[in-house]
Amino acid sequence: MAPGNALTPRLIAPRPPITADVRRFSFELPARAESVARARHLVEERLVLWEVDGTVCEAVTLVVSELVTNAVVHTASRRVVCELRDCGERLRVAVQDEGSPAAGPRLRRTAPEEGGRGLLLVDAVSSAWGAHDARHGAGRVVWAELAHAGGLAEPC
Repeated sequence: MAPGNALTPRLIAPRPPITADVRRFSFELPARAESVARARHLVEERLVLWEVDGTVCEAVTLVVSELVTNAVVHTASRRVVCELRDCGERLRVAVQDEGSPAAGPRLRRTAPEEGGRGLLLVDAVSSAWGAHDARHGAGRVVWAELAHAGGLAEPC
């Protein structure tokens, strides 16, 4: 598994601001189940505009779907914010929620194949991923980086 996976989270020191040209795209959606499909669609459209390889596009779309789903299902957020950054040889996805846990524990009686593997999927397709508290306001940011353009690079 990649460093910073679900079983062994990795602490990463803050990085200096990026000075190189970076393509960015962000959007905000209500924290509702139907927003997951909308997030996938917005990301797919942007990656096509950026001419990202189809295989990478599929992996990034999967990551966005899993991270937005987690924010919707596991927090009592009213909204989620998603940001894509193309840093040349890698794409970074970040999803921010409003940080309050969902109201009360919920007993979920689902078969293992029906859910619960989101972060394992993120770990499988990402070169790195992690989470940190939001810098402004309440909430958490969960991020993932995926290599593209044929190379691995240092994180954004």
